[in-house]
Amino acid sequence: MELIVVSNRGPLSYGRDEHGNRTESRGAGGLVTALRGLVAHHDVTWIASAISDEDRVVARERSGDVVLVAHDADAYRGYYDVIANPLLWFVQHELWGLATKPELDDATHAAWHDYETVNRNFAAAVVAELDNRPNAVVFFHDYHLYLAPRFVRDARPNARLAHFIHIPWPSDWSVLPDVWRHAIHDGLLANDVVGFHTERWCRNFAHSCRDVLGHDATSTLTHHAISVDAAEFDELAKSDAVLERERELIDDRPELLVLRVDRTDPAKNIVRGFHAFATLLDEHPEWHGRVRLLALLDPSRQTIPEYVDYRQAIEGAARELEERHPDSVLLRVADDFPQSIAAYKQYDVLFVNSVYDGLNLVVKEGPLVNTRDGAVVLSENAGAYEELGEWVIGVNPFDVQGQADALHEALTLAPEERARRARAIAGHVRTHDINEWVEAQLADLTNLHHDE
Repeated sequence: MELIVVSNRGPLSYGRDEHGNRTESRGAGGLVTALRGLVAHHDVTWIASAISDEDRVVARERSGDVVLVAHDADAYRGYYDVIANPLLWFVQHELWGLATKPELDDATHAAWHDYETVNRNFAAAVVAELDNRPNAVVFFHDYHLYLAPRFVRDARPNARLAHFIHIPWPSDWSVLPDVWRHAIHDGLLANDVVGFHTERWCRNFAHSCRDVLGHDATSTLTHHAISVDAAEFDELAKSDAVLERERELIDDRPELLVLRVDRTDPAKNIVRGFHAFATLLDEHPEWHGRVRLLALLDPSRQTIPEYVDYRQAIEGAARELEERHPDSVLLRVADDFPQSIAAYKQYDVLFVNSVYDGLNLVVKEGPLVNTRDGAVVLSENAGAYEELGEWVIGVNPFDVQGQADALHEALTLAPEERARRARAIAGHVRTHDINEWVEAQLADLTNLHHDE
């Protein structure tokens, strides 16, 4: 099957070393990792944004299977830093405190035009590829590209288009102006197939189509939960870098370890998590000196004020927790994947309390390599809860007292029950791995390929 994959970030990022030679590194983000299996087995052209200076040089060369689209720098900032993140991200994760934000001023409206411009750039690149590969199926990804399918459909009415949304879909879009929310829904319904991780997000999309457009969705709606490569994590767990980090962790670990691995993103609900852990220690002095919270956080979108503010709130909450209960928390903000894998192996409780999450792969990654029959505390608003709910301790992400109670329950769970749940989660992930997700996408795309 011929595929044209379209996403904001591409599979490779380019730079220059100290000698002036071009360097290549794997693109950042979970989406790139998820699509790697798809790309490996099929005839794929990948269209993405040229983000670095060297990306822009590569974009002019236009060679190979990756097509990089060089956008005007100001337009890209409006598209990415104002509309995609934080506006659409905050709407879809229901993060706005509507009494004060968002305030859609002239600058926001100008940025919406930038979002449209960048989406038109992507659409033009897709149309150019379709002219060379008319039998290809176009596979769009995520919230950066909601308008592009309509532009492609208008230019090439017979094109076969699919779109996968990797983040939550709320049922209420009234925070956005009518013309914007109409364009978003109309753009997505220009696809033949629109996919989500869970039935919940799929159902919400159907509801919002009726609310915004006044009619049912005209596309085929599907839901397939993404997963991870179990074999890759097995190998990572044995790697020298991970074993070194694990030795460091064991040398300084308490009796019991509560772990969270997140980005410094408001959707991850880290501050409430610190408050919940403080409440646990306030109410259960028997845990003092026996349990510690290890928070391994990857800095996220630090060019966007809301994310900078949230990182500062995280650091403040950690200081308050440490002042109330010395030696109870260890906060590390760094991009250190081997450290995260090492911590996965050693946790007694994995704590994921997201406000909303499209899926959340942490709760699939951790149990694969954990060696201590660790329990999982999981937000009921994470997409993964739909799959794993019977084996985790579920929490309402806004209920701090409930999260404290859940942490206590996880820490006191009977050993045989901990083992049963841990084995069940790991077994489920090994059975329903990333290859299954890839095959599900291919099945949807193959149906398009045959329905000519």
